[in-house]
Amino acid sequence: MPPPSDIVKVAIEWPGANAQLIEIDQKKPLSSIIREVCDGWSLSGSEQFALRYADGPQLYITEQSRGEIKNGTILRLAISPTRAARQLLERIQSHGIDARLEALKELAKLSADPTFAAEFINMEGIGTLARLVESGTHFGEMLAFTLTAFLELMDHGIVSWDLLSLSFIKQIAGYVNQPMVDVSILQRSLAILESMVLNSHSLYQRVAQEITVGQLIAHLQVSNQEIQTYAIALINALFLKAPEDRRQEEHVNVMDLALTEMASTLAQKHLRSIILNHIIRGNRPIKAEMAHQLYVLQVLTFNLLEERMMTKMDPSDQTQRDIIFELRRIAFDGDSDPGGTEKRRAMYTKDYKMLGFTNHVNPAMDFTQTPPGMLALDNMLYLARLHQDTYIRIVLENSSREDKHECPFGRCAIELTRVLCEILQVGELPNEGCNDYHPMFFTHDRAWEEFFCICIQLLNKTWKEMRATAEDFNKVMQVVREQITRALAMKPASLDQLKSKLRGLNYSEILRLRQSERMSQDDFQSPPIIELRERIQPEILELIKQQRLNRLCEGSCFRKVGNRRRQEKFWFCRLSLNHKVLHYGDLDDPPQGEVPFEMLSDKIPVSDIKSVVMGKDCPHMKEKSALKQNKEVLELAFSILYDPDEALNFVAPNKYEYCVWIDGLSALLGREMSSDLTRSDLDTLISMEMKLRLLDLENIAIPEAPPPVPKEPSTYNFTYNYG
Repeated sequence: MPPPSDIVKVAIEWPGANAQLIEIDQKKPLSSIIREVCDGWSLSGSEQFALRYADGPQLYITEQSRGEIKNGTILRLAISPTRAARQLLERIQSHGIDARLEALKELAKLSADPTFAAEFINMEGIGTLARLVESGTHFGEMLAFTLTAFLELMDHGIVSWDLLSLSFIKQIAGYVNQPMVDVSILQRSLAILESMVLNSHSLYQRVAQEITVGQLIAHLQVSNQEIQTYAIALINALFLKAPEDRRQEEHVNVMDLALTEMASTLAQKHLRSIILNHIIRGNRPIKAEMAHQLYVLQVLTFNLLEERMMTKMDPSDQTQRDIIFELRRIAFDGDSDPGGTEKRRAMYTKDYKMLGFTNHVNPAMDFTQTPPGMLALDNMLYLARLHQDTYIRIVLENSSREDKHECPFGRCAIELTRVLCEILQVGELPNEGCNDYHPMFFTHDRAWEEFFCICIQLLNKTWKEMRATAEDFNKVMQVVREQITRALAMKPASLDQLKSKLRGLNYSEILRLRQSERMSQDDFQSPPIIELRERIQPEILELIKQQRLNRLCEGSCFRKVGNRRRQEKFWFCRLSLNHKVLHYGDLDDPPQGEVPFEMLSDKIPVSDIKSVVMGKDCPHMKEKSALKQNKEVLELAFSILYDPDEALNFVAPNKYEYCVWIDGLSALLGREMSSDLTRSDLDTLISMEMKLRLLDLENIAIPEAPPPVPKEPSTYNFTYNYG
């Protein structure tokens, strides 16, 4: 008799018949099990049947996936994927409109199943769907289901996108370019074009020739945020795949530009203002997918700076040297130019020192390090030309200070540019799971340069507040980095709001914040306090453990990472209230409130969990593309490994949820909670508890007479000043 772990108890349904309650022996071939089920209902030809899940996505069960069947699962006997594919292929080519519509509707649903998709594709099904689209005879629901099925089938990656014809591309682009088209058709058409661009260089060229910026802008002005999201996703895809030499070109008529020039138009006022006014400042809250696409657009826009950031200055290039002369001329315009080469050279050396360059004789050498390369010089020139009064004030103000307290403008501007590039991750690919866009960068045509101008003034102000000298340069830059990072975390909606946030984060406030955050390490180092801390720690850890387990019982929503069309790809996981089972299942939309256990069709007994792995050790991180293996995604990935050699894979939406789940699973399995969040919570809660206990000690009234029974000296015989 096989061990219990090889037996799964399930219910199997068949239309018009009572369900069969059977025990599946996982060691027996699936075909034998299907034959027994068919015999129970007196059905012949068992090879024409298959088993599918009755709930959720209703996927076919194969020899490879049968291990995922759990006790209590409801299955359904259905016609085999081969037979279903053949029947649907015949029906979608039938002459009856109603029959064709029903067939396409069923096909759109089944195409998400990889087993069915492989069979349908082997029967040249994708070519049939493409011809239906090219014919131009399908409209409304019929066309929408056709495009849905096509996109689902292509998403399995079985067929190359390069096989699509120019006629098909033109037809799909035509739906996008039509002024009035059904929303569902427009959605799917935009998604298909995005997938074409991302999966094929040759198709990128063809799509870019068919779509212009002006045509996509119209879709950013609609009230449907889903359409807006798909439109920006297509813009991002075209931007990401644009050849480097086309990204930097300048064009005059923005609205008529083909999308091969997409990258060079993103800074144009019209497109930016449409995104700002119709999306960011629109009447609807920004959903997670829209926030992600705005973040991607922000990253790709800043990545246009990478070429200048990685370009060294050529000290022998007169054109580049003229820019430095321009900086000197604007700062010291009123100074007379002495005669004689030696006198002129001496005066220039003095001026370059006043401008704060490290190399006073040949300041071009200051721009030979990358990053920030020539980008720093671009920023300085923008400040000097567009904010001339500010530029002159900073330069002259520092040139009149004592030498030891002057803030070297040139050196500071170069280092600040490097710091800003690091903070905004210039040159890095977008992170698949990140939604961290900043609205203020969409409020100005030259947002990067204005951001620099605000930050260089902050640096000058902080230098004065710190009464810094040249030896303090690195300390000042650390403070300025912290000021900028903290201000950005507050998500200012405009550049003016950024200025306001930075005014509140002066040097004194940074010191106060640092002192407050270090309190637990700095204030409690005496032996009695350390002993008290050790006594308190176990009960605080137990509180944190219960909080983590409670959060797992509430559950969390996760995205299914890896599908280019991210909409409607969510799943939810939560722990049972008795801490014995993990329930999970797919969702159409992010949940609003609690998700009941009844909606989660799958489950894993906690007793089956063998271990939890993180980062690059996760099965789904070993298989993903380079884009999804970047550092941030790896830091949010974890997997639950359970019997028999199965894995439930996660990518947390943020670092907090990641730490909560890692801690909760560790507590569930009786292991140590060791995340950064636990350490931080432990320090904070212990400090609070110690303060309360110490305050209680200070408030105890000391009796005048000694107690009747002598006691041992108190361990906590000390004075603690809370002033």
